[in-house]
Amino acid sequence: MLTELSGQIERITYTNEENGYTIAKVKVYGHRDLVTVVGNIVAPTPGEILYMRGVWTHHPKFGEQFKVDQYETKVPATVYGIKKYLGSNLIKGIGPKMAGRIVKKFGKKTLDVIEEEAERLAEVKGIGEKRTAMIRKAWDDQKEIRDVMVFLQSHDVSSGYAIKIFKAYGNRSIAVVKENPYRLAMDIFGIGFVTADQIAEKLGFDKDSPHRIEAGIIYVLNQLSDDGHVYYPDELLLAKCMENLQVDREIIAPSLKNIALSDKIVIEEITETLEKNHNAVFLTKFHISETGIARLLAALLNAPASFRKIDTEKAVKWVEPQLDITLAEKQVEAIVNALKNRVMVLTGGPGTGKTTIINAMLKVFSRLKQKSMLAAPTGRAAKRMSETTGHEAKTIHRLLEFTLQKGGFQKNDQNPLGYDVLIIDEASMIDTILMYHLLKAVKPGTVLILVGDVNQLPSVGAGNVLNDIIASGAIPVVALNEIFRQARTSRIITNAHRINRGKLPIISPPEPKSDFYFIEQEDPEKVLKIILEMIKVRIPHSFKFDPVNEIQVLTPMHKGLVGAHNLNTQLQKELNPQGAGIIRGGREYRVNDKVMQIRNNYDKDVFNGDIGRIFRIFPDEQEVVIAFDDRKVTYDYPDMDEIMLAYAISVHKSQGSEYPAVIIPILTQHYILLQRNLIYTAVTRGKKLVVIVGTKKALAMGVNNDKTQKRFTYLKNRLRNR
Repeated sequence: MLTELSGQIERITYTNEENGYTIAKVKVYGHRDLVTVVGNIVAPTPGEILYMRGVWTHHPKFGEQFKVDQYETKVPATVYGIKKYLGSNLIKGIGPKMAGRIVKKFGKKTLDVIEEEAERLAEVKGIGEKRTAMIRKAWDDQKEIRDVMVFLQSHDVSSGYAIKIFKAYGNRSIAVVKENPYRLAMDIFGIGFVTADQIAEKLGFDKDSPHRIEAGIIYVLNQLSDDGHVYYPDELLLAKCMENLQVDREIIAPSLKNIALSDKIVIEEITETLEKNHNAVFLTKFHISETGIARLLAALLNAPASFRKIDTEKAVKWVEPQLDITLAEKQVEAIVNALKNRVMVLTGGPGTGKTTIINAMLKVFSRLKQKSMLAAPTGRAAKRMSETTGHEAKTIHRLLEFTLQKGGFQKNDQNPLGYDVLIIDEASMIDTILMYHLLKAVKPGTVLILVGDVNQLPSVGAGNVLNDIIASGAIPVVALNEIFRQARTSRIITNAHRINRGKLPIISPPEPKSDFYFIEQEDPEKVLKIILEMIKVRIPHSFKFDPVNEIQVLTPMHKGLVGAHNLNTQLQKELNPQGAGIIRGGREYRVNDKVMQIRNNYDKDVFNGDIGRIFRIFPDEQEVVIAFDDRKVTYDYPDMDEIMLAYAISVHKSQGSEYPAVIIPILTQHYILLQRNLIYTAVTRGKKLVVIVGTKKALAMGVNNDKTQKRFTYLKNRLRNR
């Protein structure tokens, strides 16, 4: 239950300017000792009066504290308080000595003089016209901050969000929120449309307000892009918007046209799809990216070669002894294509020799004095690529030199990459926007080789780029389908290919120390128990894998007994039961917890899918230090909404990664998400061991379901028409 408390700030122990988190000593009426107050407070100043609502808590080291939920500030009324207030470096130009002189001159009226008669400050020795102007400006700025906080908190905006809003809009915060609170959903991470809608309702905005409808349409399109759609048919979009906004079609349709005029969306007539002709509605960034991909790929295909023509047959004969191998027919075809074409796709499942071909290509291009670079969408995929080839590999973001400070990708059409050959692995993971930025940075004449397994799940971001490129028929493609002898001994690889062909994996009792196991169990509670026992006891004992670092649970769902959320709760109890912890978003995080970054953070140089361990938690500073491989990254508490526990993760989140051992629960309760490419992707994440726990029926449902969820894209048609 919230308690009210008021008092005067005596001193500031700690304050974080980024998120406003503050530890302050406050003199509270009725309390003999100073009260420790903690919470998000903007620009706290000694001498200031705080009116707070919050709860009393007990810190194991520092004792009783008052945790602030909401607050208001008032300027002090006593001469002592005013002197302390002005002398605390609140205002540039007034230090403790000058504050003493001003208060001695004006007494209790000091703050009124600064507010209403600032010119009278010249009556104080040492204050001239220039310093008076500085004091007045600083006073106005501080007053504005407080007004913004009071306004936002009066509309139930938490102090954490209020600080984010003030940082985004500064002194314009109140005006922006009053005029169009829906801007918050577009401008500030963590404040979605639903939160902005609640604020707008409190401000008196109607359900059919144009601001609400337009923001709602953008919100729905963003939600649809999160589901993988590059565009959405207009009639289906209107129906989705009616459902989300609870207003009539007649109100939404005009707003759709208005947004198109403002360049936030593009409406294009689509005439060459299997569906009937319709108008496609794109968020502008996706329309620019998709049309740009088609244009840039066509330009690359038609660009002249950057090296002399060579005898491809001789090149193949030269490279085989270099690698001490004999290349198969399809592998030879891939190398020949890479030497003849500016762009090509190499696709195939595990064990089909993609890495061998990459190594052979690197050798041949090196012989031709061509400068090559390898890249992949994730850090883990890039690291694996580097380990298997012995050649430097970067993430695509690092390759393109992304920096938030300078405004995005520094490598582009004006500042292209300086490589002659670019080989991109895990290309199925590349979404529409990232592919566009990559192609913009590829100089004409560069050989671009896209390597990926088209049968895996498509990218997390919008689009189905690799699939569309292959389906277009516009780009040369070499598809590998032969499993090489050394890979045939692996049940993981043979079963992955069986799944891909629509056949059930071999689940007969395996040989001792096999790499693929199926444990039949249909009771979700027993499945959960088996998974916990597998991770904690059986796999570490039999295979010597570390239960946290080397075993990964991959689940089709987030909810349910064997969904990611509950599995993480149970695995945390088993694998990391004790230690200092914090609660964020209803979830406890402890030192040594296995965690995953769930959005790209270019400031911190960590990216969606990166896995780390919590190294330290500093409650007083409200900071968490997470170790990603050999790098330690500091997070403020509010930034922890970018982090999730990662003992168990969704199959989608595992793309581009490999783990020594994976455990996959597959039950009929997952039927909505059971698809062939999901099971195939999950199985191919396991490097040395795969354990499926579930039922044959659920497994068969998934393997037989090759109808992947349709994504609305138009790239295939654009490429065909080039």
